[in-house]
Amino acid sequence: MQGKSFWTHPWTLVVAGGLIMGMALGVRHVQGLFLVPVTMHHGWSRETFAFAIAVQNLAWGVAQPFTGMVADRYGSMKVIAAGVLVYAVGLVLMAQSQTPLQFTLSGGLCIGVALSGTSFGAIYGALSRIVAPERRSWALAAAGAIGGFGQFAMVPATQELLDAMGWVAALMAMALVIALLLPLALPLKEPRSASAGAAPAMPLSTALRQAFGHGGFWLLNFGFLACGFQLAFIASHMPAYLLDHGLTPQDGVVALALIALTNVLGTYACGPLGAAYRRKRLLALIYLLRTAAIAAFVMLPLSTTTLYAFSIAMGLLWLGTAPLTNGLVSQIFGVRYVSTLFGFVFLSHQVGSFLGVWLGGHVFEVTRSYDAVWFGAMGLGLLAAALHWGIDDRELVSPRMPVPA
Repeated sequence: MQGKSFWTHPWTLVVAGGLIMGMALGVRHVQGLFLVPVTMHHGWSRETFAFAIAVQNLAWGVAQPFTGMVADRYGSMKVIAAGVLVYAVGLVLMAQSQTPLQFTLSGGLCIGVALSGTSFGAIYGALSRIVAPERRSWALAAAGAIGGFGQFAMVPATQELLDAMGWVAALMAMALVIALLLPLALPLKEPRSASAGAAPAMPLSTALRQAFGHGGFWLLNFGFLACGFQLAFIASHMPAYLLDHGLTPQDGVVALALIALTNVLGTYACGPLGAAYRRKRLLALIYLLRTAAIAAFVMLPLSTTTLYAFSIAMGLLWLGTAPLTNGLVSQIFGVRYVSTLFGFVFLSHQVGSFLGVWLGGHVFEVTRSYDAVWFGAMGLGLLAAALHWGIDDRELVSPRMPVPA
């Protein structure tokens, strides 16, 4: 009885989900550190590396609605366990890639699909259904904060691996760490009533028609695209951007570490804030503040002081959008199909991520500068703030299927 109590305790669920999500996102967060060593080793252009990571983001987004459907139908635990295994395999294949196509299929397609089963959609979907509604905001924020610690730890750890072992061995070591996360999927097994619903509910097709006919759902989709563009571009191209402007590789490591560390505080703070204030307004504010931070970073002379100040500001605003957006979907449409519906919203996020990573590499190869992409990120931030402010966030009354006599 005691064991059952431990495995179903909210903190157990939050820690297990947070660690899986943190390591999965942490490996993704540090991929910018591999850009220079991988391209120099193979003699590839930055656009080649950027395209593979862009495909990763797009594959993650395209797969997310489908992994969400599987999680809603069969439970999140199976999806998370499969995602962990595919992630580890993808990293091994990425380390062994000899051609751009192999690198794109492994580091791009394979890891992208794996991320759909180990990150926001699967973890937040499981917690939204298992944890009591009054603790849902706390659970999502706490899992995100624990995940933030994982991302922070991955930055110095990855740099140490790169310095000591080289990029191939570093990827193999990361694959081993991901594989060891597999037992943590077990506590996230949902009771049948959590995934199926205690009462007969509308079928998925009806829920999808309802969501896609809701104007706020489309605004949420378009607004979330800006989030993906900004974060993916910064995470993938920041280290190379700093090297181009005379800073050191260590400055890039510190910048990514500061983003990951302050993200812990920012993501956790979004939990109580999301419970106390309207989520759509908090999201609009985040996009405005991000745009202001990017503008200051680009327009001020670059130094370690401005870099670290920018990293702290962006970290506080980094992934808090995910629990707020997931909470907004749950608030409007309920939790029965939250993994699926958030998956479609997240697809827009990943379309933005694809564009941010790929355009970063493409624009640099054409102009030898990232300036145009920075200004594009600012424009999208302003647009996202306006779109989120206009969302109708009232709870949607869902018709129930008739109960047979």
